[in-house]
Amino acid sequence: MNRATIWRVMLTAIFMVAVGGFASAQLDARALMNAQRQQQNGLGPNGLPAVNDPNQQGQQVDENGNPIDGEQADSTKKKRPRKPLESYFFSDSIRALRNFMWHINRDYNTVEIEPIDTTLTVWRLDYPHYHKRLGSNSVGGLGQASTEVNYFERPRSREFTFSQPYDAYTYNTGNVPFYNMKHPYIWMTYLESGQKRYREEHFEIMASQNINPSTSVSLNFRSRGSRSKYDVSRVRNKNFSGTVAHTGRRYSIHAGYTHNKVEQQESGGVVGDWAITDTIFEMPSGVPMRLAGAEAMNKYRNNAFFVKQSIGIPFVRMTEHDFSMADLPAIYIGHTFEYNEWSKVYTDKYSTYKDERYSRNPDGSFNSHVDTYYKDWFYNAEKTRDSTYERIITNRIFVQAQPWDRNGAVGTIDGGVGIDVHTYSQFGQEAYLSGKVKKVNKTSWFAYAGVQGKIRKYADWGADFKIYPSGYRGGDYEINARASFSAYIKKKPLTLSGSFSESMTSPGYWVNNWDSNHYKWSNDFKKEGETRFNISFTVPDYGVELGFWQSILRDKIYYGPDCMPKQHNGTVSVTSIYAQKNFNIKGVHLDHRVLVQLTSNRDVVPLPVVSTFLSYYYEFWVKRDILRLQIGMDGRFNTRYRAQGYNPALSVFYNQNETEVGNYPYLDAFIAAKWKRMRILLKYQHWNYGLFGNQEYFAVARYPLNPGMFKFGISWTFYD
Repeated sequence: MNRATIWRVMLTAIFMVAVGGFASAQLDARALMNAQRQQQNGLGPNGLPAVNDPNQQGQQVDENGNPIDGEQADSTKKKRPRKPLESYFFSDSIRALRNFMWHINRDYNTVEIEPIDTTLTVWRLDYPHYHKRLGSNSVGGLGQASTEVNYFERPRSREFTFSQPYDAYTYNTGNVPFYNMKHPYIWMTYLESGQKRYREEHFEIMASQNINPSTSVSLNFRSRGSRSKYDVSRVRNKNFSGTVAHTGRRYSIHAGYTHNKVEQQESGGVVGDWAITDTIFEMPSGVPMRLAGAEAMNKYRNNAFFVKQSIGIPFVRMTEHDFSMADLPAIYIGHTFEYNEWSKVYTDKYSTYKDERYSRNPDGSFNSHVDTYYKDWFYNAEKTRDSTYERIITNRIFVQAQPWDRNGAVGTIDGGVGIDVHTYSQFGQEAYLSGKVKKVNKTSWFAYAGVQGKIRKYADWGADFKIYPSGYRGGDYEINARASFSAYIKKKPLTLSGSFSESMTSPGYWVNNWDSNHYKWSNDFKKEGETRFNISFTVPDYGVELGFWQSILRDKIYYGPDCMPKQHNGTVSVTSIYAQKNFNIKGVHLDHRVLVQLTSNRDVVPLPVVSTFLSYYYEFWVKRDILRLQIGMDGRFNTRYRAQGYNPALSVFYNQNETEVGNYPYLDAFIAAKWKRMRILLKYQHWNYGLFGNQEYFAVARYPLNPGMFKFGISWTFYD
């Protein structure tokens, strides 16, 4: 989608909203004028002569003023009130909100409420992979692959792991948004940066409307990507979701369709770190890349559909005074269906690259070296076309018991059973010989249960387990427990939380089976085990958060320096300590986030010892309730370590031992504004580029982050 098309879409939507509001105002004014004219002419609201007899007020009469059919008007009849939102999912405080958003839980009959962010809180963080605590390490700019800085925030799913580097951008069943709006709602965002030749673009539009207080429809579309300042690094991410939700008094249904499409030119990273640290190129596009001549490209496609529905059966008879079932003993019976398919096609052609500074002589001169990115070409020595496909169809039947009060000490008791049907296929050796792609089908049965409760606003607890008794993942299990306790000082909460999990998980299909032009393996890895627990303390009103994570990994599977999957026989300990403190002194915000990570085996789990995110800015009203400004600077930093590399053909992050990155501050300066319903962003990203630092602005080995660039963006909300 080019910029002209984006602006046409935005202007058309604005015009439609304006015309709709103008037409509505015209109709209201015309109705008021007609009513006044009829009253002056002695006519009633229906256009017939009004009756002066007080005993016949409101009654229709004929042209002679006689009551029609002699019927008496019912002066006690009232207009039927609009039925309110009565769902047991939402508390009174949530129902009172003008607009709110939620996500569904895939296994249990619960939802997770989230605010709709139209404030300046994270508006300046235009990269989605920066929104979690310290964010993610990216191979480049907007729309490109990334992996979380905090090990404990990395995905644990085994489903199509090739798409996980794009999790910050894609929709799935767990993160697709549902909305409840008091008025029709349209939200549009557009950001761009850099020259046209190297521009990053982010276009997003959301439209949602409630058919009635319990039924809503919403559409979301995002187009984000970069033409990149570096050679052969263009990317385009397009994501769509359409949802329908009905959350009634007894019956609820959530249904949605998502489509994700990613097209990524693969550069393979710079030929050597010297191309960034020791040499000044006239333009970043002149930096030599290892796959510059290979025309390497990854294309991902995803289509998914899901429907989740449940019906509640109260144990006592409901009356008109029972606003919802949340306060009554009840049982809920439901079903979930999910269809999710992913495909990936990787293409390239044979090419070489030249490293001008491969080695150094005693006299200071350099030796060059010509090499290829991939060492093996098993089936075609000139070009590659590796296609991979994965599909999973899931059916669940669940029951939820509500013994007393949904928000009581024992609020809900859940249980369910389900089946996963997996399909895998790849264009490997058999396909090269026969031209036919063979599909592999596998089936797994699972059962799960859980219980949760609350003690008013002071305690919240829960426990659950999931087990695969038979099938493809037979023997897998996961046990989770959590609890949180809150105290209040001057109505300000202090919360202590803790969680524990124990899991045993089968290896993903692709780490055991892979056959392509550049890599092939057949493994029989053991199950992976993990024991994990977390403790955190938060004081939101004072911007304080302290967190501690501990994990014991058993038989960890990872990708080694040769990009082949390996399994560590033994245990690895990973510890994370997180501290956050935000100061607010008369509009001056000093936000600090620090993460310390310790690993017992850096060859298996490489992590920086210290990672930080600092944000210093001044926020103030230029004109009260009309224009609010933020002016400040963000900074990111981590200590030096052997960061992971990224392999384009496999779409995985692997552990490398050739180079270290870190000890470089990456700084952004910004001005953000909220003008009524519009947010505006002016930002200079990486403003310290070329000014100070060691020039090693890498987050992933051999993949440099963007040099300095100016950004502009607006986000506009319409809900009248």
